[in-house]
Amino acid sequence: MNWRIGIIGGSGLYAIEMLTDARWRKVDTPWGLPSDELLFGRLGDMELVFLPRHGRGHRIPPSEVNARANVDALKRAGCTDLLAISSVGSLREGLAPGRFVVVDQFIDRTMARPSSFFGTGLVAHVSMAEPTCPRLSAFAAAAVVAAGGEVAENATYLAMEGPQFSTRAESLMYRAWGADVIGMTAMPEAKLAREAELPYALVGMVTDYDCWREEAAFVEVSEVIGQMNANGEVARRLVAEFARALPAERTASPLDTVLDHAIITGADARDPALVGKLDAVLGRVMGS
Repeated sequence: MNWRIGIIGGSGLYAIEMLTDARWRKVDTPWGLPSDELLFGRLGDMELVFLPRHGRGHRIPPSEVNARANVDALKRAGCTDLLAISSVGSLREGLAPGRFVVVDQFIDRTMARPSSFFGTGLVAHVSMAEPTCPRLSAFAAAAVVAAGGEVAENATYLAMEGPQFSTRAESLMYRAWGADVIGMTAMPEAKLAREAELPYALVGMVTDYDCWREEAAFVEVSEVIGQMNANGEVARRLVAEFARALPAERTASPLDTVLDHAIITGADARDPALVGKLDAVLGRVMGS
């Protein structure tokens, strides 16, 4: 099986200029429009599909990112795995701005976003105990180093609703909970990737310290943008190093078949309309 890597670019990463045979293409989904057209291309022998999470020009705020359409579109585009890149705030002194972190756990505090492809008429429960793919995460961590960045692994990401930044009380509470970084977009993205049987890894690019540091000024967008642009240069290189490091052939992952043990609604009780919307997500299951 060949790889086709979906890259979800966060704040500061809106295109990948080094792709060959690059073409932007509109992909329609039953869940509405994704954040932008998808950029198809190649890095060497590796096929990539890039999607800017906030759209080119950063038009879409975190709470309005259509994560279902984004993940569905990447699934329709034939992606086998997803590498997400996100700007994050730091909740730990040792994770300074400019540092990269590979996330392996989440605390989801989002409230206003559809978080599942499934619902009334077709119920499914996927496990999120280990929400990221260890194989992809290992490649991603190595790619950061190869790209000239500093990386920390095994980070816990606190997903907040936004678009406002935290209060100091919230920031201190999240630290007490064991979170390492904070962001606004990785949930429900990671949950939806799991439902779509797409192994998922997340690299966070630290832009600032969140407001828990009482001796420091509060978070300002101007400072975030400056660090975000610097991080973006390393992020582009890490994408190239990530693609270069993957083995030529993709071996199967246990995450490729999570729906085999997740769907609980009997075949005769399923809502045909919902099944129809899930043609990409359920393609393997319905065809088996």
